[in-house]
Amino acid sequence: MEANRSQNGIQQLLAAEQEAQQIVNAARNAKMARLRQAKEEAEKEIADYRAQVEYEFQKKVAESSGDSGANVKRLEIETDEKINHLKNEAARISHDVVGMLLKNVTTVRN
Repeated sequence: MEANRSQNGIQQLLAAEQEAQQIVNAARNAKMARLRQAKEEAEKEIADYRAQVEYEFQKKVAESSGDSGANVKRLEIETDEKINHLKNEAARISHDVVGMLLKNVTTVRN
C-alpha cells in the first residue's frame, strides 16, 4: 500500500510537471505571438509615418516650385523698377555732372 501511495505521488508530481511545462510553453507561444504582432504594428506605423512625411515633402516641393514662377516675375518687376529709378536719377543729374566735368577740365590752375 505504501509503495502504491509512493507510486501515486510520483505520478502526481510528473503530471504536475507536465502541466507546468504546458503552461510555460503556452505563455512562451503567447509572448512570441504578441511580439510578432507588436513588430507588425510598429512596421505599419513606420510606413504610415514615412508616407505622411513624404506626402508633406512632396506638397512643399510642389508649392515652392509653383511659387518659383511668381518669384521670378516679382524679381523681374523689382529689377525693372530699380533700372528705371537709376535711369531717372542719371537723367536728372547728368546735366549737372557734365557741367561740373567741363568746368574742371577747362579751368587752368597755376
